[in-house]
Amino acid sequence: MRRRLLAAAAVAAVAIPAVASAPPATADTYHPTVVSADPVDFTPHVLDGTVWSLALVGDTVVVGGAFTKVSDASRRVTFARKNIFAFGLHDGQIRTFAPEVDGAIYSLATGPDYSVYLGGAFKSVNGAAQRGLARVSLHDGSRYSSFGARVNWGDVRSLSSRGGSLYAGGTFSAVSGIRRSGLVRLNALTGVVDQGFDARLAGPGLKRVRVEHFDVSLDGRKLIAVGAFLKSGTAARNQIALFDVGGPGANLTGWYTDAFVPTCMQGFDTYLRQVKFSPDGSYIVVAATGRASSAQKLCDSAARFETRAAGKQNPTWVQRTGGDSLYAVAITGPAVYLGGHQRWFDNPYGTDGNGPGPGAVSRPGIGAVNPNTGKALEWNPTRSRGVGVRAFLVTPHFLLVGSDTDELGREYHGRVGMFPLPGA
Repeated sequence: MRRRLLAAAAVAAVAIPAVASAPPATADTYHPTVVSADPVDFTPHVLDGTVWSLALVGDTVVVGGAFTKVSDASRRVTFARKNIFAFGLHDGQIRTFAPEVDGAIYSLATGPDYSVYLGGAFKSVNGAAQRGLARVSLHDGSRYSSFGARVNWGDVRSLSSRGGSLYAGGTFSAVSGIRRSGLVRLNALTGVVDQGFDARLAGPGLKRVRVEHFDVSLDGRKLIAVGAFLKSGTAARNQIALFDVGGPGANLTGWYTDAFVPTCMQGFDTYLRQVKFSPDGSYIVVAATGRASSAQKLCDSAARFETRAAGKQNPTWVQRTGGDSLYAVAITGPAVYLGGHQRWFDNPYGTDGNGPGPGAVSRPGIGAVNPNTGKALEWNPTRSRGVGVRAFLVTPHFLLVGSDTDELGREYHGRVGMFPLPGA
């Protein structure tokens, strides 16, 4: 049964309630079951561009990306919103929150006192110079001038707030004048670089080091990073590295895998796009692009790896699309959700040009797999594929999706959609 339009009467943006919130844990929230395949009808719509990131601050969803306008759920009222906006989690009402950000926002993280951290390719916020990193208030969109971190060049692609710290990953080589290649830990209030934390990422022969994405375990003790790098210090770590971050430094663990050493299509300095811890921290799942060239490589796949053992690791399972990219992953316990521009799951013998192989199942643009076997679950809402899903956000009662297209669950949903748990 289709959900009722709870926001039909919301014809004007509303202010954000005056409540405080602390940053939540960064790993995905556990769900008791798989979400419904019918998205709610009250979410607003992004009318152009791409949604790259989602964050939850109290009961407010913050949406970041590269876009210029949004509309309410009924599509009767349009608002100018450049690269960022916010709406109510439970009613879809668009907030008055509208900071001026002059470039794409690729990442968001919940901040203290009803604020949000921004990461991206911007150079200024509300007219003030602050490259790549910023903190803004959700009450009025004002920039925290006390948070002074800025990258030297490039962008910030991944953020995670944890206690008094903010982790940031991207293409930068220095933050606030202190050399850090692709990954940094900052004081959450001041943005001052934690000088005891240095992952020492390096990429001999690569054009530049890039952390494409990272995740922090629920207990805050482990950080898994993926991207264009080949070493951490003197240790070989091809595109993926696991660190112990529970203490004062970034301590490389003995965990490693050679599964991503084989190259995919020429031109990919990294083909890993997103990584997430399971809610209990016992395993990770990596989503990848790369143009599959054989069933033995992990191009265009999702792969599970256990994290509680040291030494060389092989994937527990691999989900292969047969030549289409995966960009986003969320892990809730009963399901691993995957998004990209894939056409099929369970397709190790299919190819991009020749169609599905034996056993392949249709899962256009979004789908879910069994966390134990990696095989496709029945959940199949479908979406218009476009370039692909770029962001998932798991809340206690919903799975939110950010992308670049406007059809989700066989309904119109402009670049943002939300699947409820049954009964939510």
